[in-house]
Amino acid sequence: MRSHQWYGTDGLRSFSHRARTRQLGYLPEEHLGKPVIAVLNTWSDINPCHSHLRERAQAVKRGVWQAGGFPLEFPVSTLSETFQKPTPMLYRNLLAMETEELLRSYPVDGAVLLGGCDKSTPALLMGAASADLPTVFVPAGPMLPGHWRNEVLGSGTDMWKYWDERRAGLIGDCEMGELENGLARSAGHCMTMGTASTLTAAAEALGVTLPGASSIPAVDSGHDRMAAASGLRIVELVRQRTKLSQILTPEAYEDAVATVLALGGSTNAVIHLIAMAGRSGVKLTLDDFDRIARTVPVLADLRPGGRYLMEDFHFAGGLPGFLSRIADVLHLDRPTVAHTTLREQLDGAAVHNSAVIRERTEPLAEEGGVAVLRGNLCPDGAVIKHIAAEPRLLRHTGPAVVFDDYRELQRTINDPALALTPDHVLVLRNAGPKGGPGMPEYGMLPIPDYLLKQGVRDMVRISDARMSGTSYGACVLHIAPESFVGGPLALVRTGDLITLDVEARLLHLGVDDDELERRRAAWSPPPARYGRGYGALYQDQITQADTGCDFAFLAREGDVPDPYVG
Repeated sequence: MRSHQWYGTDGLRSFSHRARTRQLGYLPEEHLGKPVIAVLNTWSDINPCHSHLRERAQAVKRGVWQAGGFPLEFPVSTLSETFQKPTPMLYRNLLAMETEELLRSYPVDGAVLLGGCDKSTPALLMGAASADLPTVFVPAGPMLPGHWRNEVLGSGTDMWKYWDERRAGLIGDCEMGELENGLARSAGHCMTMGTASTLTAAAEALGVTLPGASSIPAVDSGHDRMAAASGLRIVELVRQRTKLSQILTPEAYEDAVATVLALGGSTNAVIHLIAMAGRSGVKLTLDDFDRIARTVPVLADLRPGGRYLMEDFHFAGGLPGFLSRIADVLHLDRPTVAHTTLREQLDGAAVHNSAVIRERTEPLAEEGGVAVLRGNLCPDGAVIKHIAAEPRLLRHTGPAVVFDDYRELQRTINDPALALTPDHVLVLRNAGPKGGPGMPEYGMLPIPDYLLKQGVRDMVRISDARMSGTSYGACVLHIAPESFVGGPLALVRTGDLITLDVEARLLHLGVDDDELERRRAAWSPPPARYGRGYGALYQDQITQADTGCDFAFLAREGDVPDPYVG
């Protein structure tokens, strides 16, 4: 085993390692010759999605001990979608680096990764893929459904909904105070098919979790049992020498894309899966998403595009039941961490509620829930979650109203002088990977109060930002290249006509090429956001949305040797 280099040789360093392990209070028979398992824990007092992971780590360790392994818990960066500014997306690659280097530099033979809040899942798996040890992922699990008066609430989705109701004057501060107390009732990540649920489902589809793990509610006793079972399983994977690269194959990534699209999942999964695949040496592109989207229907009736929440999905059959309904498009003969093949893993999987997980004959949508757009406004692509938009806007031409940054948008969106109508196209720029910085979730641009009061709840909105997976609306996102580096979005002016045609996969700026060239000649790049520190490294190395927003020096090919233990 890999840990033998630290503990098992006859030399000064091994003597020191054994002595220092005695200092920790461990007997030789507790660890010598046993698989050493790193338990990477993203628990934090400031991350409500992960506030239960301190206890789950104990369950993982219990399973490792029972299987004859030796667990070591490592605290790693927490990425709290709720609190971290300007966005945890700025720090996804930092956690990926930390994960990779911890696994490489310490005496561990395998890893269990604990996470779930939006960016933690891809970050942990990106780092683990680069380190390439036997690995199991333990999803944090969704929180309990929210409640307010006689309504069941979905975190995020109903926050946006009722905030707009307040801005429209339909509810007041008393109701909002009640909603504060009922929206998020327990530990766990968002219980809609937002980014967290989408990415943990993708992890299960990739085959790096135990079957059904991604939808178990965070506070369910079954979640504790799943964590312990993951500890048991990782020891077996180490003994079998099953590296993560044997699981994260091109076929696994294709199946994860199909799963995300059939779930009607978050647009953020596009960026993250491309980055994760890159770390696995797999080429995954926007064109792959669009190709696969045309082969799968949306079968999960989950908010924000549908009606139900993750607890409903779990008891309807969870991801095993869901995958059984799209098995014809999956690669069933690839391995997972739990079974020799995905086919074996899905044997006996069933759907118990066809209202939540629909039959193929009654899909929520005929094609996957995310569409990839092309055109002169997004030469390297853009995305839209069209199943969460008002259908009337999926083919639309309207005049642009341009905001140069998010602060300007917040400051001026309610100015009557803008004379906004439902036909206008709201355009936000300088919100991408470099411009944001970090590509914040600004993409669900607010509709003016005076239009909300008229009953308007959706408009075409375009940006180089991302949006929360719990959001909804006709929001075109991830425009690449971003405006901050001189992409065409930087050249749009208020009054320009913009055409969105989702069926044709088109996003077009109605300005002729000669005029665009004149505007480009007059454009000058904005100053860099950072003069030093991690931010300077970020702005120097970050790639664009269509290639996953990884760091260039991490995404490229190249060998990294194991350390000399000596």
